This record gives sequence, structure tokens and C-alpha cells, in this order.
Amino acid sequence: MEVYTVTVATGTSEYSGTNNYVFVTLVGEGGESERTLLDNPGLDLCRGAVDQYKVTSRSPLGSLLLVRLEKQRYWVEDNWFCRYVTVELPGEDKVTFPCYRWLVGDTLRDESLSQLLVHRKTELLERQNTYRWAKWAPGIPRCIDAKTEADLPQDARFENEKRSDFEHSLQYALLELSLKKLSISFGKSWNDLDDFKRIFWKLRSPISEYCMEHWKEDWFFGYQCLNGCNPRMIQMCRRLPENFPVTSDMVQSSMAPGTNLDKELKAGKIYLLDYAIMDGIPANIIKGKPQYIAAPLCLLYQHPDKGLIPVAIQLAQNPDLTSPIFLPRDPPLAWLLAKMWVRHAEFQVFQLLSHLLRTHLVIEVFCVATLRQLPAVHPIYKVNKMLVYSYFKLTLYGQCLTSIAWAYSLLTSGGDRSCFVTGVVDLFYQSDHDVQEDLELQAWFTDISQEGFAELPSFGLPSKISSREELSTLLAVAIFTSTVQHAATNNGQFDWCAWIPNTPCSMRQPPPTDKDAVTMDMIMATLPDVSQSCMQMAITWHLGRPQPDAIPLGQNMEEHFTESRALELISEFRKELKGIQDNILSQNEGLELQYLFLLPSRIENSITI
Repeated sequence: MEVYTVTVATGTSEYSGTNNYVFVTLVGEGGESERTLLDNPGLDLCRGAVDQYKVTSRSPLGSLLLVRLEKQRYWVEDNWFCRYVTVELPGEDKVTFPCYRWLVGDTLRDESLSQLLVHRKTELLERQNTYRWAKWAPGIPRCIDAKTEADLPQDARFENEKRSDFEHSLQYALLELSLKKLSISFGKSWNDLDDFKRIFWKLRSPISEYCMEHWKEDWFFGYQCLNGCNPRMIQMCRRLPENFPVTSDMVQSSMAPGTNLDKELKAGKIYLLDYAIMDGIPANIIKGKPQYIAAPLCLLYQHPDKGLIPVAIQLAQNPDLTSPIFLPRDPPLAWLLAKMWVRHAEFQVFQLLSHLLRTHLVIEVFCVATLRQLPAVHPIYKVNKMLVYSYFKLTLYGQCLTSIAWAYSLLTSGGDRSCFVTGVVDLFYQSDHDVQEDLELQAWFTDISQEGFAELPSFGLPSKISSREELSTLLAVAIFTSTVQHAATNNGQFDWCAWIPNTPCSMRQPPPTDKDAVTMDMIMATLPDVSQSCMQMAITWHLGRPQPDAIPLGQNMEEHFTESRALELISEFRKELKGIQDNILSQNEGLELQYLFLLPSRIENSITI
């Protein structure tokens, strides 16, 4: 009779424990152990508990293949979250089996399913039935088939603590804004720009305060193009678009002495913001009142003394008498309102495209495919657990350039440095042939390319993964997008949007057509009203604030890898992140306006909000 010591760890979140019956069976190359009820004197499998049991087998099991856990209802249904199981073999080291999932309902298994391969196939069939693809809208990546969080499987939902915080934080923000002791009339316009300070009293940050003081200044407008929530929008401009007829005379007063527009175009010092994607989009209606949008073009100039500054703005894609080109030399209120319209377009693009589409929706494809096609023991499933439950284009500039560069190079090709993703791939795949012959991996990729991105035929993915390099690149892109890319667009949105005039969420009047007709009354009638302003502040604070349960990049609490070399790679990755953190802090030391959104300690290990 062989005796094995089995340790079972229960989850630490609320309601993780269970009072149901739980059985364990050890499956090895030499057979199976006795089916054993996990039952010690006193309470078993409580929240956060690490319980130890003895499991017997009539003969040696040999190398362990899997641990079978089964849950059976006792009186009432009581779900259970298992973190991991370790098994101590007689005279040998412990073997760890990561789990990190909920056991929901009765999970009794067919006793004939004793082989690892059959177990993997059965696991995937169950998951494919649970996690199904759904089509949300034409031209959008497909998503999981669930209309509300309640429709999601237990493993894919927020933990109770997370859900409670998520629900109450927005209510808290709205309460703080609406119950301020000053009288606020919801649905009414503000009287003047200083009036916005009436809601800018408790929900604030150092950058939002700086923004309140400097938002009118042209250099600060340009700074946000490089270091705000959407630095991917700006492009170098070598030739002016035909639909943006800016002449050299128009912008000469903005140029440095001794130069002109043509010279600076050739020198690569002219940049363009083009919001053509907004053209023709129907505007929203809020409480029966129509809102307005624009598709502006904005020309910027890298001035040797003033920094990056806007020099010309056109608020429509088609130039005509109703769409003049606004210039810094125009009446101050006209130029200010034109910049507000650009920032309004920026709000729409960064929230819907850069943030929602290019991080959340793209990563959902990888998440669903991972849950459908990769068993929990697969190494790529373990790598992707960095992003589960939560368009790749590296064109970020400004202070964030260094931060973006370190993130991507650290994941893909570190040279003499540690490279986490490539290291893990090379550890489990000895050759390109191994990648090609991994049927589970190829099925995962097919699900991504032919199901998840089926609405995007030009997305650019090949038909299959043919090499370790291709696999490493794809994984690095996914992890990068769900961590660094998401942090770049999400983490600063309250800082840049809390002062409403700087980045208004909605506009209540059409774009101006006459520069000389712009008045302060027109500006206040255009900017969000009191209720819209409160909602903008509350939501951007709610989404952009540090999450109380945030797990920083590389610090995953779920230890899925047990192999010594994999653990070494994780340790090396964490050390490199620490060095990068110190370097970023050093580079920002002494700066009046610091860029710290991409500190590794401030980048979440996954998209969680």
C-alpha cells in the first residue's frame, strides 16, 4: 500500500471555501489511487485554508499525470475555488498541480477517464461548450457569448470584492460631486470657465491640477499630443493634405526666425492630427438634446524654443466658407474653442478606438480562444493567464517612448538580457517543428484568426504558427497590449480629462463657422453641462484610478509554472522590471510634469477594468 501526502489550497477571496464533499484521485502512469474524501477533523476547505490529507494506492502510481478533483453537493450547492494541489510522493519531492478555478455544481467524473490525453480533450470540450463566440457588430472583433456578467462562467466573473468595489466606487464619485455644499443645477450650463472648479474639489490629482492651470497654453496642447492618453494619433507630416489648404503666410508668425513652413516640412518638424475617422459619424442625443461632433485636422510645429505647438486647425474634412482655418493669431476665444474641438475629437478616438477597441476588444479574442482551445496544463495557457479576463501598432512618442520601448523589447528580444516570452517558448518548444506539431496550439491560433478576428479579414494574421519566433511575437503582442498598451491609454484618463474644458466628452453646439462671432457665452453653451461634467469626472476617475486589488506586471499571484527554469525566467523578468522602474524614476526626477503612467509597478498584470 502506497501512501501519498496531498496538500489542497483553497482560494483567499470571499466565498472561496465550501462545505460540499470534495474527493481526490491521483492518476499516474501506473494507475490510479483510491478515490479519497477530503475530510479531516474540524472544518475543511475553508477560505484561505491549506489542508493536508493522506491518499492511498494499492500499487505505486509512477509518474503522476494529473489530480482529479470532484465535488458533490451536501445539502445545498456551495461552489469552491481551488488554488493548487501538491502531492508528496514517497521518498521524492513534491509535485505541484496549479488549478486556480472554481468547481461549480456536482463535478463527478467518469471513472474510465484515466489518461492525460483523454482528460485534456474532455476539459476542452467542456470549456468550448461554456465559452462560446458571439458576433457583436460588423467590423468588430468577436466576443464571448454573454450579455451580462451573470451570464459568464464563475471563473470569468469579478471576484466578490472586485465587484463590490467596482459598483461602489462610481456611486462614491457621483455622490462626492452631487452632494457638494454649493448649489449645483443639473442639466444647466456653467456660467464661465472658472465655474468648472465647483466640481473640481475632491476628485483631483497633481496632473489634473496642473492641467487646470495650463490647459489654455499652446505648448501644453502639444505636450498632450505626445504624452496624453492617445500619443498614437500624431504623425509626421512631409506634405500637407489636399483637404487642409494651409499656406505658408498663414503660419509664418508661428515659425521660428529664419524659417518657413516649406523648410520645416522638409526638415520633419511639422506634425498632423487627422480625425478623418470621425467624419460622418452620427452624434449622440442626451436627454432629448442633440450633441455635435467634428472631424478636425490640426497642424503642429516643433518650435526650437516653445516645443510642439499647434499652428493651424480646421474643424471639418472638407474646407469651405463654413469651415475656416483657425490660427493662433485669431481672436483668443476663437483659437481656444478650436483647440477644444480638437480635444473633444481626441476624447472620442482614444476612448473608443485606442482604449476600448485596440486593447479590451482585441485581448478578449485571445482570452476566449485560450479558454476554448488550451488545457490548463499547456504552457501557453499559463503564459496567457497574464491577460485572461480582461491593434497592435507601436507609434508612441514623447516621454512615453522609452517606457514603451523597454516593455516590448523585454518581452520579445532582449539580446544579452532576459526575455520572458521567448525564454518560456524556447523552454517548452525545442524546435519550430514542435510548434507546428502542437495541435492544441494550432487550434488556439485558428480560433483567434478565423473566429475572433473573422470580422476583420485584413487583420494580417497567417494561416498557422510556423515557428517559435512567430509564437513569441504573437504572445508578446498580446501581453504587451493587455498590460503596457492598456496602461498608456487608461491610467491617465482622469488626469487629462478631469478638467472638463481641456478634454470635453460632449459638445452641445455645432463647430463655429465665423471666427469673429465666438464669445464666452458660445463656449459655455458648447461645453458639457453640469450633469455631463459630473458624469465625465466620475467615470474617468472610476476607470483611471489605481485599482485596490491591482496586481503589477510580472507579479501574478497564481503560480501556474512549477518548472525550475520557468521560475528562473519569471524571477529574472521581475528583476529587470525593478531596474526599469528605478530608471524611469531617475529620468523623471526634478521634472515639473512627470510621466509615470508606465512605471512597471503601475501597470496591471492584465486588463481588469
